[in-house]
Amino acid sequence: MLTQAEADRLIGLPKTIECPKNVKFPFFGDKREFDVAAANKKDRFTVGVSRSRADLSKCTYQSIYKKDMILARLDVGDGRHTNPNGESLAGAHLHIYREGFEDRWAFPLPKSFSDDMNLITKFFEFLAYCNIENAGDVTLQEVI
Repeated sequence: MLTQAEADRLIGLPKTIECPKNVKFPFFGDKREFDVAAANKKDRFTVGVSRSRADLSKCTYQSIYKKDMILARLDVGDGRHTNPNGESLAGAHLHIYREGFEDRWAFPLPKSFSDDMNLITKFFEFLAYCNIENAGDVTLQEVI
């Protein structure tokens, strides 16, 4: 488990996708992961993208530290989420690591996210939120 200060530090670190020219967006019902490194080259992350097989508008984007600690998770689609305090959110929302709750707490999308629910647009907005500095170098392949 991370402290909140450590999670906030990791989320805020400048990062780069290691092979930006070979990013393959997943097909329906598939998942892809991309290796990400902090500028300090010490901290390593994974960005994962999972697409629903049944609901074509549903997609999950995750920023993961040490292969199992989700720092941020963007859920896009018509689903609902209920926070530990009983508050319910409908539609796209952002989970942000909270000490004691990990990624179980979700928030409405920050103003840095557009109203455009295009999955590719959301992918790039999520990369920006996660401080992926070379997102402009990403070349997507196999987009459907």
